[in-house]
Amino acid sequence: MTKQIYLTVSFILIILLIAAAGCVTPPSGTTSSGTTGGYYSTETGTAETTAPEQYVTVVTPYSVGTQESSTSASGANPYVTPTQPPEDRSCLIYINTQNYAYNTTAITFDLKNPPMYINYTVVPTNVTVNKWVQERTGSKTDVTYTYSDYAPYSWFEVTVRNKTSGQVYLDDGFGQAKGLSTYTSATLKVLKTDDILIEFKGQSITATVGVWVKPIGNFDDPENKTFTECKFWTSTQNSLPFVTATTTPSWTPENQKNERPSN
Repeated sequence: MTKQIYLTVSFILIILLIAAAGCVTPPSGTTSSGTTGGYYSTETGTAETTAPEQYVTVVTPYSVGTQESSTSASGANPYVTPTQPPEDRSCLIYINTQNYAYNTTAITFDLKNPPMYINYTVVPTNVTVNKWVQERTGSKTDVTYTYSDYAPYSWFEVTVRNKTSGQVYLDDGFGQAKGLSTYTSATLKVLKTDDILIEFKGQSITATVGVWVKPIGNFDDPENKTFTECKFWTSTQNSLPFVTATTTPSWTPENQKNERPSN
């Protein structure tokens, strides 16, 4: 009887051990079934990452086609010309083209609201110049250069003065022979409020002159005046022609040696 009880207890223990072995949970990770029916696993650890130091600012990505650029195609900010007031507009009150040969043309105007702009363009007389020079290298022979230039006696002068007293407010123009500028086109500005006399005179030259003033303040009824041209003068300008008299040699070393110019 005792032996039978021992066998029964042993059998029950074996069953309990087998049941306990079948309930073991395999370890986490990648598992595979072995040939013996058991389990093995390969442990997979989690890699630790360190966030890099931030040198940029995180922003919303740019959306192409949904935003308008405030700059032009060249990348430069567009320049908007400020609107000029109507009272600053000047209109042409006199224009004349004339050949001058020691003659003078004069006009008067009561300038109540300056400035007045006097714009001129001249066509001087050209002359042929023969210039003798000596070569600096080689045989150092004498050669003559022939070219076209403005005549030294060709000039044009604008004089602005008080109509009664003759006091000169402005004197300018073209011509080095008269101590004037070398500009063939210029705009002069008169700032004096006065009843003025304007004289145009010259020698061996053709000049086109225009005089501009503001209608407002200079005419009693400016709205009923008919002007051929009006504009805003932003600044006075003096300019030389794009191409001045070009030096054109008319000599050869063979036929110009030891030749002096004939003036």
